[in-house]
Amino acid sequence: MTNPPAPGRRERNAREKYTRIFEAASALFSERGFDGVTTQEIAERADVGAGTLFRYAATKGELFLMVYNEQLRTAIDEGDRRAAAEPDVTAAVNALVGTVLSGAHDLRNAAVYQRELLFGGPTEKYRGEGLALVGRLEDLVATRLLDAVDAGRRHEPAHAVGAARAARSVFAVLNLLLAQPLTGAHPGADTGEELREQVAQIVQGFLASSVEDTSR
Repeated sequence: MTNPPAPGRRERNAREKYTRIFEAASALFSERGFDGVTTQEIAERADVGAGTLFRYAATKGELFLMVYNEQLRTAIDEGDRRAAAEPDVTAAVNALVGTVLSGAHDLRNAAVYQRELLFGGPTEKYRGEGLALVGRLEDLVATRLLDAVDAGRRHEPAHAVGAARAARSVFAVLNLLLAQPLTGAHPGADTGEELREQVAQIVQGFLASSVEDTSR
């Protein structure tokens, strides 16, 4: 077995600049939030020119997505590991999405991330990556739901459609709870507990509908 060729100087330089830009953007967004940071400040902290910066991300929104995609990826990976140890489907789904909620330390930045995913440019690289991460999370939820259906029927199209819808509902609840503290609605509410209760309701509804479908 031959080893892959070592990266050339140009590739090493590109990786090093990406790392500096990522670390600078991550630190500044964490310190001052999206609105409190300019692309020029990010370029200066990363010690690159503005033109170089925009070769890696065309807008401040893309820079933001670049950073917070990694946070979402880390949360999904951790949730997947925790869910694998849960025999109960409701506990597993809560593990999958609970890590995303608990990992959102700055709710204002979490809200900006939601906005950029929803309304960013359709061809933006990092928006596409973020949406793919959302799709992965929904797929993980749907797969765990289907695993709880009777083995002889879980591959029927109706169950797959129902699981996908339930997974989208779980993600919608997660997004609403991430934004809730910023809206002033339900002050003092425990968002973690609310997520667990709503996930349980969605899972129970999906399982009930799969039993009803089986009995027809």
